[in-house]
Amino acid sequence: MRYLVTGGRGFVGTRLAGALAARGDAVVVLDDLSAHLPAEQPDALPEQVRFVHGSVLDASLLDELVAHCDVVVHLAAAVGVRTIVDRVLPSLTVNMHGAENVMRAAERHTAKVLLASTSEIYGKSQDLPLHEDADRVLGSPQIPRWSYSMAKSIMELIADTYHREHGVQTVVVRLFNTAGPGQSATHGMVIPRMVRQALRGEPLSVYGDGGQTRCFLHVDDAVRALLALLDEERAVGAIVNLGSTDEVRVLELAHRVKKLSGSASEIRFSTFEEVYGPNFEESYRRVPDVSRITALTGWRPSRGLDDILLDVIAEVRREAASTGGGTE
Repeated sequence: MRYLVTGGRGFVGTRLAGALAARGDAVVVLDDLSAHLPAEQPDALPEQVRFVHGSVLDASLLDELVAHCDVVVHLAAAVGVRTIVDRVLPSLTVNMHGAENVMRAAERHTAKVLLASTSEIYGKSQDLPLHEDADRVLGSPQIPRWSYSMAKSIMELIADTYHREHGVQTVVVRLFNTAGPGQSATHGMVIPRMVRQALRGEPLSVYGDGGQTRCFLHVDDAVRALLALLDEERAVGAIVNLGSTDEVRVLELAHRVKKLSGSASEIRFSTFEEVYGPNFEESYRRVPDVSRITALTGWRPSRGLDDILLDVIAEVRREAASTGGGTE
């Protein structure tokens, strides 16, 4: 099979591209590298993966690439709460227009599309565990946080419309918190940020009272699930949650990072307003119902939170050793 992975130099995309290539598929990666700081280097791609530097907003380039593939895995999107809050208009543009360009090209060239959506779709709903058919609960559109949820919902609507009205084969995957080695701390991702703080002897930043909860899925489990969905014909036309169901409070997460890293760092609390400015809302709990993906593919997570933390701790220590930087 011939795959195009948009956003394929990102955290999940790099690993998925490598996994596809490892099983013998032809893979092209499209990425504008905007999610990386100049000093950051994403993990290397296998030699047989072709990299194209460009954006999903370049409709002609995208059309040219889709013309030579069987499946598009559309991962390209604005990354991280900080990006969404600080750069609302560019985030809306790349999410909505990028999806539209992908779906138009897929219809034109009869390509299948797996579109990456997000748990942010559910907003601040507390109808837990969150099932794919659950109602969305959003705050005011004047709160930038919810612009991401709104844009992703439009992406899903675009994909569903192309599937129902134009016959494009689509699979929509709502990713919950995914973590593991290779994830940048640049965009506010909590695990790489806390691990780096712990290993440098810096205070671990906890926002709010730390009582908010999340469920963290190891990136290796996420890639395994995406491969299973790509291969499952019954997933066509479906919307599927992808995440762990093991819930942890952010304050407990900080303590586990300290314990596993052997750090003596203190824990420092900040208000959400101090971090993100005024007009910010947080979703207090977010737990997925993953029964649909299990029924379709038999997939279940195989690695837990401690596995994630130990892998990230080991990676950060290797980085520090290779660059001559110190850890605690």
